[in-house]
Parts: sequence; C-alpha cells; structure tokens
Amino acid sequence: MAGQSGSGATTPAGSSATPAKSRAAAGTKRSTKAKGKAGKGKSQAGRAARAARTARIHKAFVASTELRPMAQQLATLRTPAAYAGVTKYAHAHTGEAAAAAYLALGHAYLVDRRFEEAGENLRLARQAGEELADYADFLGAEADHEAGSETAAEALLRGFAARYPDSIFNAEAPELEANVLLTLNNAAEAERVLVAGAGSAGRPGYELAQAQVANALGQTGQAEQLFKRLLLAHPLSQEAQIARAKLTAMGAESTLTVAELRSLGDAYYHATRYNEAAEQYRALARAPGLDGAARNGFAAAEAACDWKLKRLTTAQAEALADTNDESGARRLYLLMELARTRTDLEDVQRIVAQMKTRFPRSPWLAEALFSAGNMYLLRREYPAAVENYSDMATRFPDHADAAAAHWRAGWLSYRQGLYADAARLFDEQIKLYSGDKETASAIYWRGRLYETLDHKPANAVANYRTLERVYQHFFYAQMARQRLAALGGTQQVAEPQLDRMQAPPVPALEESFPADSPHLAKAHLLANAGLNEYIPQEIAADPDSSSWSALAEAQIYASYGETYRAMRALKKALPFAATASIKSIPLAYWRILFPEPWWETIETESAKNHLDPYLVASLIRQESEFNPTVVSYANAYGLMQLLPVTGKAMAHEEGMTHFQTFQLLDPETNIRLGCRYLRQMLDKVGGVEEYALAAYNAGDTRVLDWEAAGPYSGIDEFVESIPITQTREYVEAILRNQETYRAIDAAAGAQGRAGMGASR
Repeated sequence: MAGQSGSGATTPAGSSATPAKSRAAAGTKRSTKAKGKAGKGKSQAGRAARAARTARIHKAFVASTELRPMAQQLATLRTPAAYAGVTKYAHAHTGEAAAAAYLALGHAYLVDRRFEEAGENLRLARQAGEELADYADFLGAEADHEAGSETAAEALLRGFAARYPDSIFNAEAPELEANVLLTLNNAAEAERVLVAGAGSAGRPGYELAQAQVANALGQTGQAEQLFKRLLLAHPLSQEAQIARAKLTAMGAESTLTVAELRSLGDAYYHATRYNEAAEQYRALARAPGLDGAARNGFAAAEAACDWKLKRLTTAQAEALADTNDESGARRLYLLMELARTRTDLEDVQRIVAQMKTRFPRSPWLAEALFSAGNMYLLRREYPAAVENYSDMATRFPDHADAAAAHWRAGWLSYRQGLYADAARLFDEQIKLYSGDKETASAIYWRGRLYETLDHKPANAVANYRTLERVYQHFFYAQMARQRLAALGGTQQVAEPQLDRMQAPPVPALEESFPADSPHLAKAHLLANAGLNEYIPQEIAADPDSSSWSALAEAQIYASYGETYRAMRALKKALPFAATASIKSIPLAYWRILFPEPWWETIETESAKNHLDPYLVASLIRQESEFNPTVVSYANAYGLMQLLPVTGKAMAHEEGMTHFQTFQLLDPETNIRLGCRYLRQMLDKVGGVEEYALAAYNAGDTRVLDWEAAGPYSGIDEFVESIPITQTREYVEAILRNQETYRAIDAAAGAQGRAGMGASR
C-alpha cells in the first residue's frame, strides 16, 4: 500500500552494510605473545569460515525473497488459500527457496496441530536445503513426538548439538529428547541426555523432564522434590501445572507447606489470575490444622479475589472475621471499596476513620486512603481529596503510590488557588521523589508558580531548563519550551538540586551491522519463511549483537510491513528514548520509533481536513502503533481506532456506498474516515487540539464537563486537570509525539527527506 514500509528498510548481513567490529576481529587481541601468532591464524580461519557461512545464508535469503509475502500471510492467517500458495511455491522451486517454503508449511501445520503434515513438510525442508536445517530437524522432532512417531523424533534429536553447535534450539533439545526417550521407555538414556545438557538447567521444561525421568527410574522422593521445586520456582508456567498434577497423582501435594501454598496463591493473584488465586486461598482456608489467624487471612485473600472479579457482595465481606490483625484491616478495606462502588460517601468516611484508629500502619489503610482520594478527585471535592492523599503520603512515604498521592495533593491545592501550599508540596515532591514520573510535573508547575506567585522568573527558567535537559520528550518539556519563549532572554539562577538532575545515559547504539554475522543473515532468512517468533532469539545468539540487535530486529519487521512490531521492539530496547536528545540516538532508530507509513495518505487526508499530518501520525501511533488490523476490546478498528458506528457515519459523509465494517481495516480507508472524524472533533471544541484529543479518547460529553469545571489559566491547566489518568496521558503523549516527529524530520534535513522511501 502507498507509503508502507518496503524491503528497502533493512540490509541483510552479507550485503553492502558497513561492517561493525566482529567477534572474530575482537578475538585477535591476545594477552600473551605465545598465543598471539597461533591465535591470529585461528581467528583468521574462523573469520573466513564465518564469512563463508554468512554468504551461503545470504544466498538462500536472496533465493527465497519472493516467498516472504506468502509465508508471512501463512504465518498470520493459516487459511487454505495461504497454505495452497506456499505449497505451490515450494513445488515450483528447488534448493534453499524450496526448503524455506517447506519450513513455512511445516511450522504452520505444527501451530495448527496437524502433526503428520508438519512432519512431512519439515522432512522435505531438510532434504531441500541446509541453511535452516536445525529448524527443520528440531521442529520436525516436535511434530513427530506430538504425532507419536518417537523413533523418528529420536533420530532427529540424537547428536543435535554436535550437528548444530550454535543453534538456538540447543537449550531445548535435551528436554525434548528426554521426553521422547521416556515415551520409548528408555529412562536411563533420557537421564544421560539431561546430564549432558545440564547447561539448560533452570528452564521449566528441563526441570520438568528431570522430574519425570526421576519418577520413571523409581526415584520417587527425588521426583517429588523436583516437581515441587518446579512448581514453586515457576508457578505461572505450563510446566508448573503439569508438576502440580503429578504431585497430586503421587499423593505428594500434601507435602507442600502452608507458606509454599500461599506463595502460589500470591503468585496467581499478582499475575491477575484471580480465579486460580481464589481457588488456592479457598483450599487453604479450609485446610485442617490452621490457627484462626491464618484461616482468616486466607478467607480475606479469597474475598479480595472475588472483589477483583466483581462478584464480592457487602454481606460476604461483612461475614469475614472482624479481627485486629491484617485480615481485619483487609476486611475493612474491601468494605470501603464496596461502599465506594455504591457511592455511599458516609460509609466510606466511617470505614476510613475506623481504619485510622484500629490499623494506623496497615498497608490496607494506605490503599483505602488512596482510593478515597481518587473518589473525591472524580467528584471534584478537592479539599477531601487533598486530605486523603496527604494523609496517605505522610503515613506511608515508602508506599508504591506515595509519590502519586503527594503529587495529587499538590496539584489539587494549586487548583483550589492555595498556591503557597502547592509550592511547598511541589518542592517536597522534587526533593522526596526525584526518581518518580510525577517529578516532571512538579518541576513544571513549580516553575509556573515562580512566575505567577513568587515573581522570580530566573527561578522559573531554572525549572524549565531542567525539564528541557532531563525530560526532553515529555509533555512538560514541550510546555517548558513555550514558557521559555515567553520569558525571552531571562537568565536562570543556580538551583543545586535541579542542577544535579541528569537524564539517564544513552548506551552506544550501532547503525550498521556486521557483514559476517551468520545469525543476523539467518534472521533475515527466517522472515522469508514466516518464522517471526524466532527472529529475536536468532539475532541475540550472535555474541556481539548487544549494540545493534534491537535495530536489526526492528528493521527486519519493518521490511515486511510490520511497523508496529518494529516500533515495539525498539520501545522495549530503548526505554531511555523519552529523555534522550535527538542527536544522541541515530536517526535510524528514531525513524522506527516514530514511523511514517502511509504518509502520502496521511498528508492528503490531513490537507483535505485542514489537519497537521504530524498530529494525525501521532494519534495513530498512540491509538494503534500503526497496526492496521488491530481491533480493541471496545470494538474500535484499525489505525485510528474507529468504532463501526463512527466509521459508517463518516463513510456516509464521504459519499462511500455499501460501506462494511471490515473496510476500517484498510489503512487508506481508515485514515480517510479517521481524519474526517478528528476534524469534526476539532470543530466541536472550537479548534483546540487538546480538547479534541481528549474527546477522541473519552467522548465529547466528558470534555464539555471538564471544560465547565474550569476556569483554567491556560491549556496546560486543562490537560493537567483531566481526571481520567488514561485520557490525560493520551493527550500528553500525542502532543509530545507531534513535536518529536517534527524534531526528527528537522534533524534529518535534506538527507532524511532523500531517504524517506524506506519509512514513508
């Protein structure tokens, strides 16, 4: 489609990319002269072998390039038509191109649990080519094992690590082979395989295989200990579920202590697996031999799960034991939350007051105070909100939400015109919580008070310069730049605490990749075969990849149009980008972090609707991360996340006939209708972007309500006052991204524009 990322976005290893320092080159530096000459020769031979292998893989990549769109479609959809297309390609080609196609088919059949067809295609892949032979053998062994062809699976796994010494499957192969051998009733050989593959220890699959081998060898006590260790060390894994079932079948689950069983329940709870957690706590509450305090604690924990699942009633919470320990505190907290749900303010106040008296240091009081503060915030009862937030931050300064509570107390003091209180709280925020995300907010609004309350513009400038330096791409840095422009040439004063603040350092990031990396070349070849899930592992297998792996991975995704996957890979790898200057990170990274696919359509539709194209791109980035096929939990579709009813209305206005909801998954259609809708939002709110973005996210009715809650001295006050955190952060993100897009293009200049074909 127009502007979508093409294959030119990345350069496979072995092509004309500028080589980075390779592992072999680094290995020539020896500490002794005696080893120097021999080591140098060996290193030269190693480099030659590495380069030759990379060249072979690159040749396979070139041979199978036309397969990529078909294999990617098969990996995503696995429809009969997709299978047929790749099968036709495989039959029409030979060598590595055919091998890649058969591998794509085998992998897709494996995912679809059609194991016999998977095994057959993976054998054909192995016969046709060599460069992805480890994938064909390992995945083929998996297919054969699942199909019950254990002898065939063992033949593929025997000596796997020796055949493929640098395969990413070497960690998994011992556990798979052990399971195959167990099915063949050869537990002794399975044990030998696991001992030989001890480097895989720590993997849940390896530990499960160890336990199953011990059980098969009649080492019941050892098996129980291994199953138990697996269950407790990896409670959320699938292997842990098998281990627990095995312990139950062996009659050994009773050997788990109450503390160990509670740790399982807590693990499920913190992973939001509330049904499993409730079941665990329920069983514990009914276990024999417990004292009353423990039993009450488990009953309260079960009730907390039911509250998370929205099935706890007030009667059930009241029936919990009213004790003077943490169980009693949790009971009151749950009753407070239920009172808040039914908007019983009097009961909320009564329960919180009771908790202060009975449980003044309980973490459940901290939760209750924060929740009560949130309740009053949403009701715009700011004095009560400040009281609860301040009390929480004072009593529990080390609580995870203390910084947020303290900040909200300061901000709501500001909103009430209590500027002296707000200034004091902002100063405390900067001092006490300098590492928390609310610090940027406090620095900005303290600067505003220096301007308006204290009439100290030089101090304000010091705050704004700190935001520019430390929080480069935050919304508050954007606002700070506007204030600095208004203050003209005012010089800042020294502020030691602010001067000490620095943005996190930016590590060295490479723009080019080694031309002799077989793992990088193989990752490109995997993309041709649609084996996307293995790309990060393959790149990471190169021991020298730390400085370029994230960009290499992202560019491979971008090369077949998965802009959103590319962006996610870099966002995960570069969490410091929000505080880094544009010049400190190579533009190749910024272009993926802030992509511009379908740019021609964005420009055209933006111009038609009198919109800034950077605003549209920023909104798309925030709504869908440029994933054109995403459908949200709220049933919003595509790039600009339009609801079907909205899409239908906009399509009618655009003169589109016979509109169907699925058309919202077409990028050009979605951008066309989304831009029209954004224009309408702007027109409804007088052209104010901040209002329009809030309305786009939360609805125009809410925005009218928030607008009426003013007055606001500036648009920055309106944004900060949005009571729904998700909407406030949404507006801030789009506005900061809009500016970042402009900064990237400005930094790129003529050179960036000339090379825009890969990203636009």
